[in-house]
Amino acid sequence: MNHLLTKLPASLLTGILLILALFSCNKDPYEIGIDLLPPSDTLNVRTTDTCTVEAFSVRQDSTRTDKTTSLMLGSIMDPVFGQSTCSFYTQAFLESEGVDFGKNPVLDSIVLMLCYSGYYGDTLSMQTVKVYEVSEYFSYDSVRYSTGSVPIYPTLLASQDFIPRIKDSVKVYNEKLAPHLRINLNKFTNYLGNKILEAPADVLATNTAFIRFMKGLYVTASPINNKGALLNFSLSSGLSKMVVYFHNGNDPANDSLSYNLPINESGSHFIHIDHNNYLDASQNLKQQILNHDSAQGANQVYLQGMGGVKVKLKFPFMKDFSKGKVIAVNDAILELKNMESDTIHPPPQTLYIIRQDSIGRIGYLIDENEGPAYFGGTYNETTRSYFFRLTQHMQKVLMDSYSEHFDLYIVVNNPVLSSISPNRIVLNGTSPFIPGGVSNRLKLKMTYTVLN
Repeated sequence: MNHLLTKLPASLLTGILLILALFSCNKDPYEIGIDLLPPSDTLNVRTTDTCTVEAFSVRQDSTRTDKTTSLMLGSIMDPVFGQSTCSFYTQAFLESEGVDFGKNPVLDSIVLMLCYSGYYGDTLSMQTVKVYEVSEYFSYDSVRYSTGSVPIYPTLLASQDFIPRIKDSVKVYNEKLAPHLRINLNKFTNYLGNKILEAPADVLATNTAFIRFMKGLYVTASPINNKGALLNFSLSSGLSKMVVYFHNGNDPANDSLSYNLPINESGSHFIHIDHNNYLDASQNLKQQILNHDSAQGANQVYLQGMGGVKVKLKFPFMKDFSKGKVIAVNDAILELKNMESDTIHPPPQTLYIIRQDSIGRIGYLIDENEGPAYFGGTYNETTRSYFFRLTQHMQKVLMDSYSEHFDLYIVVNNPVLSSISPNRIVLNGTSPFIPGGVSNRLKLKMTYTVLN
């Protein structure tokens, strides 16, 4: 076979090898095309990890937070990223349409129940939660982002201090229930409970009418100045709901009535996130994201979920890499190393690389089509690192195949998906000032074949 190929014209042989290199990305890079080359030509397979990479952290404008599977609430003071506070807006539904509370319903209490489903940070810290009624209808079909808000009525329905009891069951009327947060919504006023019990029949006839009458709740946490945690509450649990407890004033014997108003994924909801403009962040982080000092990325770069901080990537000399030669990229791997050992603030399990053009349109790299096992982005607990395989992308860059300019960013939360992670991480930069920094630096390792 090798004997036959050596008799082909040089231009045809070059074309064959380039095509094979481009479409054999799942193979070991050192094997690609080697079975087609004379032994002397294997010297043209080369590896380098000295490609110039520029990386630095910038603020992420926002991230999508509607249609999530859980609600996030709480405040945290991170020693690196500073203060972050999460609040949420949500609708509550009638458990059964056409409900009739009787001729003389008398409110006993109204309680908001939120079923714990996870946390990030220190759950031993005291938190303060406040609840208001939403004053403007917000549609389920509307896309909502982490910086968004909805108007609320000024009346404070609840203000409650609590320490999250993530693993402690709660006893309610002699029944043991799964761990959840209970908030009394009539401690200051009976307004909301009476509004529901005294609603007109046409309002209680359908959920469509009800959510335009009682438009929803705004549940917010007070900013915390030390430690703290961000709490997740399940929207798939039947425990996440409002419960109105009442009795019939015309029937003293019937004094233990209740009615549930579920809070679930079918209702409009979204999370609002406030990072306090990173005024409480570390000086090194502020130098990058507030003072726009990109040179600081040589030492370390920062990533944070919740529409927080992303990393901008540049490969400034990649187009000149081939220097007039025909290059087939066999493998190109971006390596990222965690420089912390923080157990209170564990790193994200997954990172993403996105493309973004000058007007904010989001795109993805061609290599992602090969699947996550090939493309990467998953945290390796053993090596405390991530990788991304950018083979096809780098080949397109070398061949100047992109018709439009765009920038590359590494992010914790994909900005177009309704999935919110509070995790954050500090990564080694491109030339970190730490022992062993050279081997653990943020780098691009390329294996390529010089075809002519």
